[in-house]
Amino acid sequence: MEYIILIVVLAVLILTIGGTLLLRPRGTRGIRRGRAGGDLGTGTGTETSDSGTGTGTITVPPPAERPAEPEVTKPVLEKPPPSAGRMVRLRARLARSQSGFGSALLSLLSRDRLDDDTWDEIEEVLITADVGVTPARQIVSDLRTKVKVEGTRTPDEVRGMLRAELLGQVETEASRALRTQRHEGRPAVILMVGVNGTGKTTTCGKLARALIGDGETVVLGAADTFRAAAADQLQTWGERVGAEVVRSDKEGADPASVAFEAVSRGIESEADVVLVDTAGRLHTKTGLMDELGKVKRVIEKRTSVDEVLLVLDATTGQNGLRQARVFAEVVDVSGIVLTKLDGTAKGGIVIAVQRELGVPVKLVGLGEGPDDLAPFDPATFVDAILGG
Repeated sequence: MEYIILIVVLAVLILTIGGTLLLRPRGTRGIRRGRAGGDLGTGTGTETSDSGTGTGTITVPPPAERPAEPEVTKPVLEKPPPSAGRMVRLRARLARSQSGFGSALLSLLSRDRLDDDTWDEIEEVLITADVGVTPARQIVSDLRTKVKVEGTRTPDEVRGMLRAELLGQVETEASRALRTQRHEGRPAVILMVGVNGTGKTTTCGKLARALIGDGETVVLGAADTFRAAAADQLQTWGERVGAEVVRSDKEGADPASVAFEAVSRGIESEADVVLVDTAGRLHTKTGLMDELGKVKRVIEKRTSVDEVLLVLDATTGQNGLRQARVFAEVVDVSGIVLTKLDGTAKGGIVIAVQRELGVPVKLVGLGEGPDDLAPFDPATFVDAILGG
């Protein structure tokens, strides 16, 4: 009897356990990755599961795509025109801004009677045109002598007489050519100096364009580290024409160090010219003058400085001459760049600044366009003044 009871109990236990196993859903055993449409790693596959009634498919959505990185658009390199003949092409613009000066002189000299009052008026016109007192008196004296000697004064004779006199005052024995040729296996180095507001950094960029238009390779040195915008401005000029720019990422960095690095880079890359833009705070700051002297001395530890170009705003007149004196004492200016000569400037500043410094005007800015910087040509300049 006991055996029968034991057998019944075991049978009940076996039936209970078996039923539980049979009724348990098979899908809880896990999910298998299907290969029909790829695998999960690529985000294109499916997952399958077995249920108690059959096989089902679970679609796995692909992972979110990464946003496309924006394409960096490289600036299109511009091909600047050569510098030759620029001033001739810009002559009409120069004539429009300077014709008042020339026409006033021609009108006075064409009078039937040239008395002392008329000569005083002529001298006043010259001084007003920023020629300077001493040069103005010299011009008047020379013209009075010519009028007495030649006697007759037809319009053509008056114009020719005035043209010869002005041309004699503008011309100089010093060469106006820029020294931009490589020498001794090293690039030519040009140092740009001048106070802020004269267009110094812009002129540096325009000169780089002109040199590249003439087939030269250029390295720009952004040594005006006291103005954050100066390095950015120079960088923009360089990118447009493919000139390498050496600059510091730190505002207020040592300008001499940047200049030295630019020259070193120019030597390594075998560039033709290195243009170094310098700081231009007020010329009355002794610290600025000392800094410019230091920049020049540091460059000369590596190579010679071939040109020191002083950038002057032609509209500032006699104030520009005061600036010129101070800079010339510090860095041995070799040439003048007159900017804004097409605006309210008076052409006499060309005569005055050359006489003051004994160095020639080599470049003039005749507009705001990128190619409006031109080599100075005395004959074209005088003809533009006289409207001929």
